[in-house]
Amino acid sequence: MATKQTKRVQPEQHNDLLEDPSEIASRLGKGEAFLKQNSKVLAGVLIAAVILIGGILFFQINNQNQNEEAQKEMFQAVYFYEQDSVQLALNGDGINDGLLNIVEEYPRTDAANLAHFYIGSIYLSERKYEEAITELEQFSADDFLVQAKAYSLIGDANMELGNTDAAISNYKKAADYDENKFFTPKYLTKLAIAQEEAGNISEAIAAYTEIEEKYFESFEFSAARKHKARLEGLASK
Repeated sequence: MATKQTKRVQPEQHNDLLEDPSEIASRLGKGEAFLKQNSKVLAGVLIAAVILIGGILFFQINNQNQNEEAQKEMFQAVYFYEQDSVQLALNGDGINDGLLNIVEEYPRTDAANLAHFYIGSIYLSERKYEEAITELEQFSADDFLVQAKAYSLIGDANMELGNTDAAISNYKKAADYDENKFFTPKYLTKLAIAQEEAGNISEAIAAYTEIEEKYFESFEFSAARKHKARLEGLASK
Protein backbone atom coordinates (compact mmCIF):
# COMPACT_ATOMS: atom_id res chain seq x y z
CA MET A 1 0.00 0.00 0.00
CA ALA A 2 1.57 3.24 -1.16
CA THR A 3 2.27 5.75 1.47
CA LYS A 4 0.74 9.10 0.86
CA GLN A 5 3.37 11.73 0.63
CA THR A 6 2.50 15.05 2.12
CA LYS A 7 3.96 18.33 0.91
CA ARG A 8 5.71 20.40 3.47
CA VAL A 9 4.24 23.76 3.71
CA GLN A 10 7.03 26.28 3.53
CA PRO A 11 6.73 28.98 6.09
CA GLU A 12 5.80 32.28 4.52
CA GLN A 13 8.79 34.51 4.03
CA HIS A 14 8.58 37.79 5.86
CA ASN A 15 9.49 41.23 4.73
CA ASP A 16 11.06 42.43 7.95
CA LEU A 17 10.83 46.08 6.96
CA LEU A 18 7.08 45.84 6.44
CA GLU A 19 6.11 43.56 9.29
CA ASP A 20 8.63 44.04 12.09
CA PRO A 21 8.04 47.23 14.11
CA SER A 22 11.52 47.11 15.60
CA GLU A 23 13.06 46.91 12.12
CA ILE A 24 11.02 49.92 11.02
CA ALA A 25 12.17 51.87 14.06
CA SER A 26 15.77 50.88 13.36
CA ARG A 27 15.59 52.05 9.76
CA LEU A 28 13.98 55.35 10.78
CA GLY A 29 16.64 55.83 13.41
CA LYS A 30 19.38 55.36 10.84
CA GLY A 31 17.69 57.87 8.53
CA GLU A 32 17.43 60.45 11.31
CA ALA A 33 21.08 59.91 12.20
CA PHE A 34 22.12 60.41 8.58
CA LEU A 35 20.16 63.65 8.39
CA LYS A 36 21.71 64.93 11.60
CA GLN A 37 25.23 64.03 10.52
CA ASN A 38 24.81 65.54 7.05
CA SER A 39 22.44 68.40 7.79
CA LYS A 40 24.97 71.06 6.74
CA VAL A 41 25.72 69.28 3.49
CA LEU A 42 22.05 68.80 2.66
CA ALA A 43 21.28 72.41 3.55
CA GLY A 44 24.10 73.54 1.27
CA VAL A 45 22.78 71.43 -1.59
CA LEU A 46 19.28 72.81 -1.09
CA ILE A 47 20.53 76.40 -0.99
CA ALA A 48 22.63 75.82 -4.11
CA ALA A 49 19.59 74.41 -5.94
CA VAL A 50 17.48 77.42 -4.93
CA ILE A 51 20.20 79.83 -6.06
CA LEU A 52 20.57 77.98 -9.37
CA ILE A 53 16.84 78.01 -10.11
CA GLY A 54 16.61 81.65 -9.06
CA GLY A 55 19.57 82.52 -11.28
CA ILE A 56 18.00 80.81 -14.30
CA LEU A 57 14.70 82.61 -13.78
CA PHE A 58 16.45 85.95 -13.29
CA PHE A 59 18.51 85.42 -16.46
CA GLN A 60 15.42 84.55 -18.50
CA ILE A 61 13.40 87.52 -17.22
CA ASN A 62 16.34 89.92 -17.54
CA ASN A 63 17.11 88.69 -21.04
CA GLN A 64 13.48 89.15 -22.07
CA ASN A 65 13.44 92.70 -20.68
CA GLN A 66 16.74 93.52 -22.39
CA ASN A 67 15.44 92.14 -25.67
CA GLU A 68 12.35 94.36 -25.48
CA GLU A 69 14.50 97.42 -24.76
CA ALA A 70 16.94 96.53 -27.55
CA GLN A 71 14.14 96.09 -30.08
CA LYS A 72 12.87 99.60 -29.26
CA GLU A 73 16.38 100.99 -29.82
CA MET A 74 16.69 98.94 -33.00
CA PHE A 75 13.72 100.58 -34.69
CA GLN A 76 15.46 103.90 -35.43
CA ALA A 77 18.75 102.22 -36.39
CA VAL A 78 16.98 100.06 -38.98
CA TYR A 79 15.17 103.14 -40.30
CA PHE A 80 18.54 104.86 -40.86
CA TYR A 81 19.83 101.69 -42.54
CA GLU A 82 16.89 101.58 -44.94
CA GLN A 83 17.47 105.27 -45.78
CA ASP A 84 21.14 104.50 -46.60
CA SER A 85 22.26 106.66 -43.68
CA VAL A 86 24.73 103.96 -42.70
CA GLN A 87 26.83 106.02 -40.29
CA LEU A 88 23.73 106.99 -38.32
CA ALA A 89 22.63 103.36 -38.44
CA LEU A 90 25.98 102.24 -37.02
CA ASN A 91 26.59 104.95 -34.44
CA GLY A 92 23.20 106.49 -33.70
CA ASP A 93 22.12 110.12 -33.88
CA GLY A 94 22.99 111.21 -30.35
CA ILE A 95 19.50 110.41 -29.11
CA ASN A 96 18.94 106.89 -30.39
CA ASP A 97 21.49 104.09 -30.14
CA GLY A 98 23.15 102.78 -33.26
CA LEU A 99 23.68 99.16 -34.19
CA LEU A 100 27.15 99.05 -32.63
CA ASN A 101 25.76 100.27 -29.30
CA ILE A 102 22.96 97.71 -29.40
CA VAL A 103 25.42 94.84 -29.90
CA GLU A 104 27.54 96.09 -27.00
CA GLU A 105 24.78 96.97 -24.55
CA TYR A 106 22.34 94.13 -25.28
CA PRO A 107 24.42 91.01 -26.03
CA ARG A 108 22.67 87.63 -26.38
CA THR A 109 19.41 89.29 -27.45
CA ASP A 110 17.53 88.76 -30.70
CA ALA A 111 18.05 92.42 -31.53
CA ALA A 112 21.84 92.16 -31.13
CA ASN A 113 21.84 89.04 -33.29
CA LEU A 114 20.03 90.88 -36.10
CA ALA A 115 22.29 93.91 -35.60
CA HIS A 116 25.28 91.73 -36.52
CA PHE A 117 23.65 91.09 -39.90
CA TYR A 118 23.06 94.79 -40.59
CA ILE A 119 26.55 95.78 -39.41
CA GLY A 120 28.12 93.08 -41.58
CA SER A 121 26.24 94.20 -44.68
CA ILE A 122 27.27 97.83 -44.03
CA TYR A 123 30.92 96.86 -43.63
CA LEU A 124 30.71 94.90 -46.88
CA SER A 125 29.40 97.98 -48.71
CA GLU A 126 32.29 99.95 -47.22
CA ARG A 127 34.81 97.33 -48.44
CA LYS A 128 35.71 96.36 -44.89
CA TYR A 129 35.63 92.72 -45.87
CA GLU A 130 37.26 91.08 -42.85
CA GLU A 131 35.09 93.09 -40.44
CA ALA A 132 32.03 92.14 -42.51
CA ILE A 133 32.86 88.44 -42.23
CA THR A 134 33.37 88.72 -38.46
CA GLU A 135 29.95 90.34 -37.98
CA LEU A 136 28.04 88.10 -40.37
CA GLU A 137 29.49 84.92 -38.87
CA GLN A 138 28.03 85.97 -35.49
CA PHE A 139 24.55 86.12 -36.99
CA SER A 140 22.26 83.13 -37.06
CA ALA A 141 18.55 82.81 -37.84
CA ASP A 142 15.86 80.23 -38.51
CA ASP A 143 14.50 82.48 -41.26
CA PHE A 144 15.86 80.82 -44.39
CA LEU A 145 15.77 84.03 -46.45
CA VAL A 146 17.97 86.02 -44.08
CA GLN A 147 20.30 83.17 -43.12
CA ALA A 148 20.93 82.22 -46.72
CA LYS A 149 21.55 85.89 -47.52
CA ALA A 150 24.12 86.05 -44.70
CA TYR A 151 25.98 83.04 -46.14
CA SER A 152 25.94 84.70 -49.56
CA LEU A 153 27.35 87.96 -48.17
CA ILE A 154 30.12 86.06 -46.39
CA GLY A 155 30.87 84.46 -49.74
CA ASP A 156 31.02 87.89 -51.40
CA ALA A 157 33.45 89.21 -48.79
CA ASN A 158 35.69 86.18 -49.19
CA MET A 159 35.67 86.54 -52.98
CA GLU A 160 36.85 90.15 -52.60
CA LEU A 161 39.64 88.96 -50.32
CA GLY A 162 40.68 86.26 -52.78
CA ASN A 163 39.57 83.46 -50.44
CA THR A 164 37.89 81.50 -53.21
CA ASP A 165 37.53 78.23 -51.30
CA ALA A 166 35.79 79.98 -48.40
CA ALA A 167 33.55 81.80 -50.87
CA ILE A 168 32.59 78.52 -52.55
CA SER A 169 31.80 76.95 -49.18
CA ASN A 170 29.47 79.80 -48.21
CA TYR A 171 27.78 80.02 -51.60
CA LYS A 172 27.03 76.28 -51.31
CA LYS A 173 25.51 76.88 -47.87
CA ALA A 174 23.37 79.69 -49.28
CA ALA A 175 22.22 77.61 -52.27
CA ASP A 176 21.44 74.54 -50.14
CA TYR A 177 19.69 76.40 -47.31
CA ASP A 178 15.98 75.82 -47.85
CA GLU A 179 16.01 76.03 -51.65
CA ASN A 180 13.51 78.35 -53.31
CA LYS A 181 12.91 79.64 -56.83
CA PHE A 182 13.54 83.29 -55.98
CA PHE A 183 16.98 83.32 -54.38
CA THR A 184 18.59 79.92 -54.96
CA PRO A 185 19.36 80.66 -58.66
CA LYS A 186 21.24 83.80 -57.59
CA TYR A 187 23.35 81.84 -55.12
CA LEU A 188 24.00 79.11 -57.69
CA THR A 189 25.19 81.74 -60.16
CA LYS A 190 27.63 83.12 -57.59
CA LEU A 191 28.74 79.57 -56.84
CA ALA A 192 29.38 78.89 -60.54
CA ILE A 193 31.44 82.07 -60.87
CA ALA A 194 33.52 81.16 -57.81
CA GLN A 195 34.02 77.60 -59.08
CA GLU A 196 35.21 78.91 -62.44
CA GLU A 197 37.54 81.34 -60.64
CA ALA A 198 39.00 78.39 -58.75
CA GLY A 199 39.47 76.45 -62.00
CA ASN A 200 36.74 73.93 -61.14
CA ILE A 201 35.08 73.96 -64.56
CA SER A 202 33.02 70.79 -64.11
CA GLU A 203 31.61 72.08 -60.80
CA ALA A 204 30.77 75.42 -62.39
CA ILE A 205 28.94 73.60 -65.21
CA ALA A 206 27.04 71.58 -62.60
CA ALA A 207 25.86 74.76 -60.87
CA TYR A 208 24.65 76.27 -64.15
CA THR A 209 22.99 72.94 -65.04
CA GLU A 210 21.03 73.02 -61.79
CA ILE A 211 19.69 76.46 -62.68
CA GLU A 212 18.83 75.25 -66.19
CA GLU A 213 16.99 72.15 -65.00
CA LYS A 214 15.28 73.38 -61.85
CA TYR A 215 14.84 77.13 -62.19
CA PHE A 216 13.92 77.66 -65.85
CA GLU A 217 11.54 80.48 -64.91
CA SER A 218 14.21 82.45 -63.09
CA PHE A 219 15.92 85.62 -64.28
CA GLU A 220 19.25 83.76 -64.16
CA PHE A 221 18.14 80.98 -66.53
CA SER A 222 19.24 82.53 -69.85
CA ALA A 223 22.66 83.59 -68.54
CA ALA A 224 23.15 80.16 -66.99
CA ARG A 225 22.55 78.43 -70.35
CA LYS A 226 24.95 80.79 -72.10
CA HIS A 227 27.76 80.39 -69.56
CA LYS A 228 27.22 76.65 -69.36
CA ALA A 229 27.69 76.36 -73.14
CA ARG A 230 30.81 78.54 -72.95
CA LEU A 231 32.35 76.38 -70.19
CA GLU A 232 31.45 73.15 -72.01
CA GLY A 233 33.28 74.53 -75.05
CA LEU A 234 36.35 75.27 -72.90
CA ALA A 235 36.20 71.83 -71.30
CA SER A 236 36.09 70.10 -74.71
CA LYS A 237 39.33 71.69 -75.92
